[in-house]
Amino acid sequence: MEQASVDWAAAMRTGATLVPPGPELNAGQITSVVEELHQAADRSRELVAEVTELTEPASAITLVVDRPGWLAAAASSADAMLDRAGVLRQPQGLPQRLRARALGVQAGTVLAVVATRILGQFDPFAEPSRLLLVAPNVVGLERRLGVLPRDFRLWVCLHEQTHSFQFGAAPWLRSHLTGLIAEVIADEEDEPAPQRHRGLPGLLGGPGQREAFDRATAVMSLMEGHADVMMDRVPATAVPTLPSIRAVFEQHRDQGGFAGVVSRIFGLNLKRDQYRDGAAFCQAVITEAGVDVLNRAFVGPEALPTLAEIHDPQLWLRRV
Repeated sequence: MEQASVDWAAAMRTGATLVPPGPELNAGQITSVVEELHQAADRSRELVAEVTELTEPASAITLVVDRPGWLAAAASSADAMLDRAGVLRQPQGLPQRLRARALGVQAGTVLAVVATRILGQFDPFAEPSRLLLVAPNVVGLERRLGVLPRDFRLWVCLHEQTHSFQFGAAPWLRSHLTGLIAEVIADEEDEPAPQRHRGLPGLLGGPGQREAFDRATAVMSLMEGHADVMMDRVPATAVPTLPSIRAVFEQHRDQGGFAGVVSRIFGLNLKRDQYRDGAAFCQAVITEAGVDVLNRAFVGPEALPTLAEIHDPQLWLRRV
């Protein structure tokens, strides 16, 4: 059974060449933005703990980075994730090395696009785990949207810190996601040979991967939807301009965060609607049964909602 390799060094080189630097900031502005983002990340932990009722975040460091810094971090994280999944191996021979390099170039191109848009990301696959905040993108978007920087920066951190609390409540979640991704992108014995040469999205196998794909979609929809719902539950006194931020942000929203990065790198093609489905699921469970019942989703893999349950929360409520 053939396993694909990705030359992540080529991905980083390609991405660094393609990604633009972002808005210009002088030294004083850079220092101020970095300090305020660190402060927002610290403040958001207390607020997320309050609204999620989850006990503690995963152990992680906070890094404020520029676009090339995020790109390098994302590439190294993807490499580490696939290494843990055991689905990649070192290329042997010139044809495999050339293919790995081609996939690396494609991955770098994808990452260069994401690097211009992503605001933040909780990365559970790094050692140690890390919360990445992309300063030029935060500054660029808050200027474009005309929102209050202090509130917007805290709002961004609330979303990413919620992911940190998810992994803190469910330490098994990292290995579970790694296993699902391995199932989705592993080649199948009976897959026709041409399917193995469609570029990076071609790492997806044949029909046998559909069930794993649906389970991965359900988990990532839950994670993103949960983060969206929780960040909007924060008291208005903490983020006074939250309603206006949400209103203008939805018009410019791009697929980002943990699930967005994974879906783009591996060609899973998760859609914005699926994150909205996750948010609708979480809100429906909270309305009917409360936050404490929703938190049962993080007890163990068996408690996670299926894709069918994401679309019909009553099914999950009856089961748990």
